[in-house]
Amino acid sequence: MLKSRTRWIIPTYDEELIERYVRELNIPSLVAKLLMNRELNDVEQARDFLFDKSDPFHDPFLLKDMKIAINRIRQAIENKESILVFGDYDADGVSSTTVMLQVLKDLGADAHFYIPNRFTEGYGPNEESFRLAKDQGFSLIITVDTGIAALSEARLAKTLGIDLIITDHHEPGPELPEALAIIHPKMEGTTYPFPHLAGVGVAFKVAHALYGHVPEHLLDVVAIGTIADLVPLIGENRAIAKRGLRKLRTTKRLGIIALCKIAGSALKDITEETVGFAIAPRINAIGRLGDADPAVDLLMTEDKEEANALAVEIDSINKERQSIVSKMTEEAVEMVERYYPPSDHSVLIIGKEGWNSGVVGIVASRLVEKFYRPTIVLSYDSEKGIAKGSARSILGFDLFKNLSTCREILPHFGGHPMAAGMTLGLEDVDELRNRLNQLAQDQLTAEDFIPVTLLDAKVELNEVDVTSIEQLQLLAPFGMNNPKPKLTIENVTLSNLRKIGSNQNHLKITLDDEGNQLDGVGFGMGEIAHHISPHANVSVIGELAINEWNNIRKPQIFLQDVEVNHWQLFDVRGLKSRSKWLEQVPAVNRKFVVFQPNTLAVLGLQPPEEEVLLIQSIDDSKQADIKGCHLILIDLPSNSEYLHALLDQSQPDRIYAHFYQQNDHFFSTFPTRDHFKWYYGFLAKRETFNLNKYGNDLAKHRGWTRETIDFMSQVFFELDFVTINNGLISLNPVKVKRDFEESSTYCQKQRQFTLENELLYSSYQELKAWFEKRTNVVCKV
Repeated sequence: MLKSRTRWIIPTYDEELIERYVRELNIPSLVAKLLMNRELNDVEQARDFLFDKSDPFHDPFLLKDMKIAINRIRQAIENKESILVFGDYDADGVSSTTVMLQVLKDLGADAHFYIPNRFTEGYGPNEESFRLAKDQGFSLIITVDTGIAALSEARLAKTLGIDLIITDHHEPGPELPEALAIIHPKMEGTTYPFPHLAGVGVAFKVAHALYGHVPEHLLDVVAIGTIADLVPLIGENRAIAKRGLRKLRTTKRLGIIALCKIAGSALKDITEETVGFAIAPRINAIGRLGDADPAVDLLMTEDKEEANALAVEIDSINKERQSIVSKMTEEAVEMVERYYPPSDHSVLIIGKEGWNSGVVGIVASRLVEKFYRPTIVLSYDSEKGIAKGSARSILGFDLFKNLSTCREILPHFGGHPMAAGMTLGLEDVDELRNRLNQLAQDQLTAEDFIPVTLLDAKVELNEVDVTSIEQLQLLAPFGMNNPKPKLTIENVTLSNLRKIGSNQNHLKITLDDEGNQLDGVGFGMGEIAHHISPHANVSVIGELAINEWNNIRKPQIFLQDVEVNHWQLFDVRGLKSRSKWLEQVPAVNRKFVVFQPNTLAVLGLQPPEEEVLLIQSIDDSKQADIKGCHLILIDLPSNSEYLHALLDQSQPDRIYAHFYQQNDHFFSTFPTRDHFKWYYGFLAKRETFNLNKYGNDLAKHRGWTRETIDFMSQVFFELDFVTINNGLISLNPVKVKRDFEESSTYCQKQRQFTLENELLYSSYQELKAWFEKRTNVVCKV
């Protein structure tokens, strides 16, 4: 066995519908399966998804309060009022601010922006900033990607005589702010058909309404915020991302060009992964460590020198952010392991004075990856008596829903089922920990704490070729609810298995099934090579890609996990460096089986006493529990029945066959009847023969070993053919014919000879067949 690191969840399919997709859309079966998993349950839906056959941009005026908002904005522009765009400090907030600012300036508005400082002001609108806006003459504030929870701030704006328009996409609470207009795709009473817009998507809809047409020129910025915010990339979001990526590849925005250059990303090759791993982290970084204003300036600038300078500054801050995250993650892991072990905590809540509150969300994500528990990481401020933090969850535990039950100790919080941010009093941290742990214990089972990999399809090797992999791009861009396809290939053999890389820490395999082959690479998975036996049937999961080398294009799979779902035999017979191969045996549920009491001492092995099984009888074998264990057969039994009885009780996951023995019987001479006949005749010619004095000479004369002489002498003695006294051997008068099998020494030698032949000197395949034929160990594939 080789257990997978995560639970693989494989969808089921409507085979008839798959055949229709293949036939009517002219696509490979692999692509058809993936469409099914995206809940595209009729051919026309699938056609629209793949080939953009319908207009995906909905009428912005379907959003509740949109008409009120647009009329007020136009009035402000006409009256030359000062408009403040109030944004957020992450990539979605920066993109939203840029989009709203751009459309207002394009329409001639006196527009400015304000993004609160994460550390001095915290998340979202605050009363001090609204008072400052009033003092500076702003009469209209438009929030972007924030504001849906700003109850007191909305009341203050009304008191100050400032009109407030809220555009947001975060989960609305039970009470809504008293704003002039709230533009939100999930508002009760809205008729808008797509609820999953990012904050920048909502700002884009306002821009659409203000321009009177779809503002294609803003899609490069809208795509960045949409992809960065991890909203579902389906429906309108998919159209934004798809068209926005095309726009990014030809963008004229100097800031994006400069940022991509410093990140080493070519514009023409930009994909959703470029945004997710190169552009968005850098934009996020500046707001995590300080003021986010330079990120908006970067996206808005029309000066090349300014763009380059801002890109350098932002890249430098991102490197600083990476260093801070690395250090905080080390501290957080140590804190969890020491004070809040996952075995005792269903939800991890940790915090520390001085931790950077701008990166606690990243650290929370790292802890979820390592411990697979819903996690909240907090930054403590003892002077103010508060803790600020971010939460990340696992499948099955809705963060927003569960945090909502703790509203009285969470004066500020918001988010989604899988992620949230919050502020609370330091005195309430323990209470929050207790409550969430109780909620998790009530809602989650033991299985829920095993990491999950949601797979898109099970495929056969004959479905995988260069053409089918190329056509997977019809499903791009990939993201939430339209993930990059993770596939499984089940129960195939390996024609190649080896470790690669300068440190031998990567895995290279070739999957094989009835002549169909596929190369696979698993980065950082080199250790797995020690846990797959020859001729094992493996199942793998991973992402398909095309490998190009010397103008040759071949399909390959980037491995993410490997599983062997049957018992395995590892042949370590004759290996002298025992410590090396023993290190490769998993320490969990390990059993050392010895049949001779002194074997471990002879070999210098000192396993824990509870891991040792000494088998010297059938009863010992029957009492041993080896179910699901990693069984190490250190030496050879004196009787094969001991081994039969041991393995007949239950099935181990693995067998490591070493079979050490001090004396080889197989390669020593096993005397034939002619040997015995000659030796008997030799003794008959002499009255006595001194074995001690002349035994070696006799053996040398005949070309035998001394062991052979001693063995035949002992057999004769046990059959009462001879007398041996102080090394002198002499024949007895024999009246009854006796068979060699009546000698226990002869029988033991014969059994040991056969046992060595079958167990010690057989091929791997012969040994595996021996186990499967004679014991309860069978291959379950």
